[in-house]
Amino acid sequence: MKGFFKHIAILCAGGLVLLSGCNSGGKLLVMSYNVRTSAKDDGENSWQNRRSATPAMLRSVRPDVFGVQEAMPDQIAYILETSPRYACYGIGRNDGSEGERMSVFYDTRRVELLDCGTWWLSETPDVPSVGWDAKYPRTATWALLKDRRCGKRFYFVNTHLDHKGVNARREGLSMIVDKVRGMNPDIPLVLVGDFNVEPDDPCLQALEGRMLSARETAVETEDEPSFNGFTVPASKTIDYIYYSGFARAAAFRVVSESFDGKPFISDHYPIVSTLEY
Repeated sequence: MKGFFKHIAILCAGGLVLLSGCNSGGKLLVMSYNVRTSAKDDGENSWQNRRSATPAMLRSVRPDVFGVQEAMPDQIAYILETSPRYACYGIGRNDGSEGERMSVFYDTRRVELLDCGTWWLSETPDVPSVGWDAKYPRTATWALLKDRRCGKRFYFVNTHLDHKGVNARREGLSMIVDKVRGMNPDIPLVLVGDFNVEPDDPCLQALEGRMLSARETAVETEDEPSFNGFTVPASKTIDYIYYSGFARAAAFRVVSESFDGKPFISDHYPIVSTLEY
């Protein structure tokens, strides 16, 4: 276990670079994508049957940075193998090595990884743990990244909030923003994930006045649900992209089309937003 975390520390090591400001209008395309774990038997919609839709979607959408939720090691390996422009960071939620990963993927030609890490959403965020009233261990994966096109630094955080714990969702969201702002309050921040709540849920009040919803504030947006449960039409809006420190969200959309002839890419549709510095 020690060796594993040592390896991660080496992977994440990187100096913080003093950078000049980004040119006005610089854009960053970000995405959140719950891939639906390969550990479940979903019949015709099991991962092995639908997995080719994911690299097809990535070739079409071409996000600069994206976060995946529920991913198992075989799913991470497949995405990296079939989408070689991307690298990623993420560790298992159970103990750092086992369990689902909230991984952050980044296009290495467009974005450089400077630093990264994982917090458990709990009262002891630096050690594997279950927080508050959550049913499962939940994590937030963070990355400090640099846009190679203009040198702008930004934080990207990916999480999956608990489906049962009301306090865990509220406290987890607040903790994430506090943690990032404690490291550097002055650079842009993107928070994505499956929050397991609809937009009117009180837990989202933890982000009010601190971050903006891309769905709600983008110049071009839509109000389509993101959770489909392998049925049409999609029924719930539980996936989110929040941001701060950017000039605006230029666009937001739900990626609901089919890819590679597969009926569903997952039981969630990916969501994407174009953010401007």
